[in-house]
Amino acid sequence: MTLPPVPSAVATVLSDLGTVRTWAADFYRDLHAHPELSHQEHATAAKIGARLSASDVELHTGVGGTGVVGLVRNGKGPVVMLRADMDALPVAEATGLDYASTTTVTDGDGREVSVMHACGHDMHVACLLGAVHLLATSRSRWRGTVVAVFQPAEETGDGARAMIDGGLAGLLPEVDVALAQHVLPASAGVVGTHAGPTLSAADSLRITVHGRGAHGSMPEASVDPVVLAAMIVVRLQTVVARETRPGEPVVVTVGSLRAGTKSNVIPDHAVIELNIRSYSEQTRAATLDAIRRIVDGECRASGSPSPADYDLFDHFPLTENDPETTQRVAAAFTSFFGDRSGPMPAQSASEDFSDIPTALGIPYCYWGIGGTDPQLYRRAEQAGRVAQDIPVNHSALFAPVIQPTLDTGIEAMVVAALAWLAPPQAAGQ
Repeated sequence: MTLPPVPSAVATVLSDLGTVRTWAADFYRDLHAHPELSHQEHATAAKIGARLSASDVELHTGVGGTGVVGLVRNGKGPVVMLRADMDALPVAEATGLDYASTTTVTDGDGREVSVMHACGHDMHVACLLGAVHLLATSRSRWRGTVVAVFQPAEETGDGARAMIDGGLAGLLPEVDVALAQHVLPASAGVVGTHAGPTLSAADSLRITVHGRGAHGSMPEASVDPVVLAAMIVVRLQTVVARETRPGEPVVVTVGSLRAGTKSNVIPDHAVIELNIRSYSEQTRAATLDAIRRIVDGECRASGSPSPADYDLFDHFPLTENDPETTQRVAAAFTSFFGDRSGPMPAQSASEDFSDIPTALGIPYCYWGIGGTDPQLYRRAEQAGRVAQDIPVNHSALFAPVIQPTLDTGIEAMVVAALAWLAPPQAAGQ
């Protein structure tokens, strides 16, 4: 494979990658072995702060709780924000790695849970720390300011907003562009971009339907909420199949249905929890309206004694990449990565990163990097078994291979940032 020539600024900044990858890999292993849940990332934040200080970076901690911000100021020029998330998930790790997590903690509901970096946030942190160090130690090759944002609580969808509410904007000069990346279950070493709607908006909806409890032997005295909930679950399948235009991406998933405590007791209520994914506000509104109409109709049909209760929670915004910004990032990636860079399909996963650039009123680009062993991925692809054989984000088996994932993530952050800080026409100056 022949790569195109690399602009001199990029080559110079990345020339010390061999040294950085050693400590960055160690940092990654340590984070992976010691994960922390959303809003509990105190030790993680302290480690990030110490590493940024060692890289001679202006440091701000406690932003929105446990958020960390590092600034590399280097004269007049563009201001580029680079962001990584840093929280983990309540998942018991099953990777068998020698640095696997054995951490257990008490979560916000008082339950004892296992904790794992099952979504690659530890890799995101290590990549951003490596990129910031390389940029901070090669200031002669670029001009402007790098803003490194280490965001808490992405998994709960409120960490980005917490940083905004915690005064993030007041710490920064006027930012020109925001950039972020996520490791995906694709072949390690590849990067992918997508203009426009890239990650779906997500809403979680808790619906409580009411019945009339009775003895299991006397169903005629009841309004059975179990049957009512079952009818709702079946009817909800028609929202996508019969109420959404073909080709319009939308997902309606019933993730939980809870009712009753004993086989011979008809309960007085049932709780249904849904997750809705959409790529436009119009589709989101229409889907939520359809769900409410179906639930209300089924409640009336069942003779429910009171209307259903609705609780909309865990909202994630749509991630919609700015086309011009994405084109600029994609061109820089093609120049550096060659045929390892290409288009990325829109993803049905969701993120809260966009809350930050939206609040600041700036364009952004969010891209993906592969994290699966290339040979393993190739075998699965040839066998038509990618979905079956490749662990995905949030799986107990998900863990990016350290290389070439780490190098690729560091390189991608540097290359994208320099597309503003040292654009090609100025790279050789």
